Amino acid sequence: MYGCEAWTISKQIQNKLEAIETWFLRRMLRTPWTAKKTNERVLNEANKRRSLVRTIRKRQATFLGHVMRRGKLEHLVTTGKFEGKRSRGRQS
Repeated sequence: MYGCEAWTISKQIQNKLEAIETWFLRRMLRTPWTAKKTNERVLNEANKRRSLVRTIRKRQATFLGHVMRRGKLEHLVTTGKFEGKRSRGRQS
């Protein structure tokens, strides 16, 4: 989870994260793969409050807020706003 603030999460990666999270929960609960339990039932047994993807998204939002408050180079790159005026003529 270290550095997850900079991850780009596509739908494919999100599906893989949810699958591995369910696999981890099944391992922790010692549920054999032959047991016919649905993923929802496993999640309910674990009393899960927050999923892995939601945790990553929360950390990303927190980091973005941190960057936006700093007002340094990262803020300028994120917003694309620079002070001053553009020079006249063709921009090179």
